Amino acid sequence: MSGNTGQRALHNARLRKQQRADASVIFERALALHRSGSIGEAQALYRQILQQVPNHFGALQFLGVSESQNGRYEEADRLLRQALVLDPGSAAVHSNRGVVLHELGRLDAALASFDRALAIQPNLADAFANRGNVLFDLERFDEALASHDCAIARRPDYAEAFNNRANALRALDRFEEALASCDRAIALSPGYAKAFNNRGSALFNLGRLDEAVASYDKAVAVEPDYADAWCNRGEVLTALGRLDEAVASYDRALAIKPDLVPAWLGRANILRTSRVAEAFEASNRALALEPASLKARAMLGLCYVSVGDAKNAIACFDRVLEIKPDHADVISNKIFMLDFDEGASFEQHQAVRAYWWERVGADIAIRSQSSHDNDRDPVRRIVLGYVSGDFRRHSAAFAFRPVLRGHDKRRFKVICYSCSAVEDDYTRDFQQAADVWRRAWQLSDDELADRIRADKVDILIDLSGHTAGHRLRVFARKPAPIQITAWGHATGTGLSTIDYLLSDPVLIPSAVRHLFAEKIHDLPCCLTIDPPPPELRCSEPPSLAKGHVTYGVFNRAKKFSDSAVAIWARILRSDVRARLLIKDKDVDDQSVQLALREKFASHGVSADRIDILGSTPWVEHLAAYANVDLCLDPFPQNGGVSTWEALHMGVPVVARLGDGLPGRISGAILTSIGMSEWVAGSDDEYAEIALKNASRPDRLRTIRHELPGRIATSASGNPAAYTRAVEQAYRTMWEDYCGRAT
Repeated sequence: MSGNTGQRALHNARLRKQQRADASVIFERALALHRSGSIGEAQALYRQILQQVPNHFGALQFLGVSESQNGRYEEADRLLRQALVLDPGSAAVHSNRGVVLHELGRLDAALASFDRALAIQPNLADAFANRGNVLFDLERFDEALASHDCAIARRPDYAEAFNNRANALRALDRFEEALASCDRAIALSPGYAKAFNNRGSALFNLGRLDEAVASYDKAVAVEPDYADAWCNRGEVLTALGRLDEAVASYDRALAIKPDLVPAWLGRANILRTSRVAEAFEASNRALALEPASLKARAMLGLCYVSVGDAKNAIACFDRVLEIKPDHADVISNKIFMLDFDEGASFEQHQAVRAYWWERVGADIAIRSQSSHDNDRDPVRRIVLGYVSGDFRRHSAAFAFRPVLRGHDKRRFKVICYSCSAVEDDYTRDFQQAADVWRRAWQLSDDELADRIRADKVDILIDLSGHTAGHRLRVFARKPAPIQITAWGHATGTGLSTIDYLLSDPVLIPSAVRHLFAEKIHDLPCCLTIDPPPPELRCSEPPSLAKGHVTYGVFNRAKKFSDSAVAIWARILRSDVRARLLIKDKDVDDQSVQLALREKFASHGVSADRIDILGSTPWVEHLAAYANVDLCLDPFPQNGGVSTWEALHMGVPVVARLGDGLPGRISGAILTSIGMSEWVAGSDDEYAEIALKNASRPDRLRTIRHELPGRIATSASGNPAAYTRAVEQAYRTMWEDYCGRAT
């Protein structure tokens, strides 16, 4: 080696040594900036180091970490892989790369990275905690919990691990433990907003809704721009029925984070009952953000439900079911929406219910205890269990309240299992009618089934069918020896574990009864209601004073099918002086009003012939029947409670008997009080009945005077007589059960 070459080598060695020394000084400065939160300045120094020393392990590692903090995960992964080439045995880098891979959605690779880190350094608490988060996303919840416990064993003051541990516990339905884990996280870190948010979710799961709101309030007090907490707060407020506050909470979340899909969906869920155009907008916004979101597609379907658009609603639900065939709620939504489908037959209705059983209920039944040790004494007092999400001011409650309030308590013990957090004056009525009141909305399906067994319920009655708040999964567990579905949505459930469906011969003709999973037991009518105050009745039809007939439609606007509107318009065109009064709370939404007027205009009926009234207090709602000569029933989804209300107020109803159960309810009611001549079998006959009776004001006056007495003396319209028929049905079912071999 020449002297010059040796000198150059020595010089380069000294230069590299100096560069490394300089790099060490710069690196310490960069780390200090990084720790203080000055990430941009730290990155500039890391890059300066790498220009001088390309293989500087620390600069590669922490530049990768900083890129991860900035959300540049692909670049972070590249840098961390370079660092691992230099030091494959660095547990910290394997752990850091696991975090990056998790963010990139490469869950299996992330898990492998954390496992490698822990193989090198078994006491690395961060690796255990982050590994737990990956296992949670893989839905391996027991393993996630164990991993968080390992993190806490190595670092007992690890607040974040306690918080994330709570997520795993919630996923395992261990809500009390989840709450305790959140409380521990908060004790360790009193300003930990995520723990307050998670605590709110645990309280929500436990049914402690007011406390949940308070916990979310603490989360946003600590971190006012915490969008997820505002969104979760909106969900709880919705469950509490505080809808205006819920919308405001969702709006706050979206102002902070406009792409937060759950907030758009929560907003849509509330507004679809009052401001449907905004609900559609919110659902479509969610779908634009997450085109593959099943929740967003299902919510769009529910928006179509709100306007009675069966075709588009069912199309949305079917798209969800193509991807997730066992989506229980969506199957139930499809079942409900078929009530509005003009072409749906008994066969189609029951086929979808059978599909729910096949995809959801049957497996639950197989895995559940179904034996019962109730005392088989046929004459003893029978324990009845009523299960509903509608023990409150709701149309379904009008149908079953007379029965619950009228039970003979010497012969029947009444237990109510309330599955809604919303309580009002009607709830208090039900609480007084019950011997035992259970707030069941806070119980899991297993817990509720166990509670029913412990209560020794003999006959368990479903009052919801496939409507919101139902607990059909509980009925699939068969917690009572006899199970019945009735009144709330008594159209059949499809559950083999439900023994009876209370109905009547008109609603379910004998020719189609073989299609139902339940045995049909006939009552005087499929439903009854309490009679309204008699002083609200008007004894004279308004046409006598006004000189023209006023038809009334006091039903939900979403029931107004195109066929029904067409025949109503035909009636109005046939009597050019007649008017139509529409009354429904849905028309408080101006977009609904406009759509209705446009429908009638398309059939040649001008807007000035249609009066539209929105929501009013119940007494005023009933008083509005004084302005109506006769009512026109919608189809294929008939009225029910509204039909009874009109008749009680002295106003006859024209009904069309349909080919499916939802289109036969009003026909069943009218037939039960001897008014089958008001039930049409075709569109032509429907129009004929309406026009013929509208031309006979004296006959309308006679009917108005006769109807209250006719109803009161009928077994279907008299609540006391109706309740005795229901009780006799229960006794017959119980005696039959007791007579069977054990």
